[in-house]
Amino acid sequence: MRDVYVIATSCTAFGKRPEDGFKDLAREAYLECLADAGWEDGAPIEQAWFGNCGMGTFGQRNIRGQVCFTPLVREGLFPERVPMINVEGGCATASMAFHGAWKDVASGDMEVALAIGVEKTFVPDDPARTLEIFEGGIDQLDPGDWHAYYRARGEEAGKPFEPNGGGGTVFMNTYAMQAAWHMRRHGTTREQIAVAASKSHGHGALNPKAQYRFEVSVEAALADREVSWPITRAMAAPVGDGAAAAILVSGDALARMPEAVRRRAVKVRASVLSGGKYRAADEPGLSRVAARKAYDRAGLGPADVDLLEVHDATSFCEIFQLEMLGFAEDGGGGPLVESGATALGGRLPVNLSGGLVSKGHPVGATGLSMIHELALQLRGEAGARQTERARIALAENGGGVIGFDEAACSVILLEAPETR
Repeated sequence: MRDVYVIATSCTAFGKRPEDGFKDLAREAYLECLADAGWEDGAPIEQAWFGNCGMGTFGQRNIRGQVCFTPLVREGLFPERVPMINVEGGCATASMAFHGAWKDVASGDMEVALAIGVEKTFVPDDPARTLEIFEGGIDQLDPGDWHAYYRARGEEAGKPFEPNGGGGTVFMNTYAMQAAWHMRRHGTTREQIAVAASKSHGHGALNPKAQYRFEVSVEAALADREVSWPITRAMAAPVGDGAAAAILVSGDALARMPEAVRRRAVKVRASVLSGGKYRAADEPGLSRVAARKAYDRAGLGPADVDLLEVHDATSFCEIFQLEMLGFAEDGGGGPLVESGATALGGRLPVNLSGGLVSKGHPVGATGLSMIHELALQLRGEAGARQTERARIALAENGGGVIGFDEAACSVILLEAPETR
């Protein structure tokens, strides 16, 4: 497998953007990515991977990427006859697009590939359509399977299964049950979850692309409207729209590019996927499997990682993923977060973008927005939220739900440009 580099990334502002359609968001992310590479058009791109979950709800069930890029092809901004592969993997969709582009280049099949994720989840005055998008992330053919599973897990957690309780999605209830189980088993506290939420909102306040750009104190996070105990609104990702993209190239292609591009190139040390299952409550999650594979392939370990972007659909997820990814023992994620280690200036900054709870979570774009943030950090271009320790970075992105697991998980390891 050949070395692969990320030479350009982009991320639109995340938020409720009813005035912008899928084509608008795709154009914005794509053109910003071209600009980051210093290109006027995408002529060097040989293949593209387009990630999206919800366009079917808006009537476009097939050829989603081709439809969104038709105007760009017509205007000469995207090359003609270039294949585009449509990808869907729940909230891990954009990371799957990245993985596909990475494999294109790593295998030697392509020299240059594009990954892009585009999503709209906010539908004004029609919350049922928003719910339809999210409900696609769980088994709709045999719902009795997960109803039975969650009833049993709810008894173990001391928190009954309440589908869509508190006005949220079924996913918020499942995350809340996992948090309740973790609290019962390991002594994790609501205050520790609130610390994670407050920290991430503080980071998001420094991110001009974040959906929420305000600070939230620990006390305010605890006192906010309950979504599903122990999760409050401040501890949960909002509904919103956005897009993100990345251009990946081989080492040979990079060597032929201008020095200004070479000195900003971020190396992909590993890109790994794993699949979920109905697991026991005390069985490790699928991100532990993906992380171990990624560390092995990169010849790295948790001690080598300087910063992370993790899938905090709720702030409890940060605590859990720190354990699954090897940065804390099982049960040690809460104390690690409470220590301040995961905040800007701490020894292991997590979600400097603001994470899903503050930056936002347009599901089909989320994974690539993580890559964008980490690329900024590794290049030293993150502005007010720049960390001092930025050599090796990790992105963890989960999508869909199978019991207490996600249906799919991506772990990506990136390395800073050699000039840093």
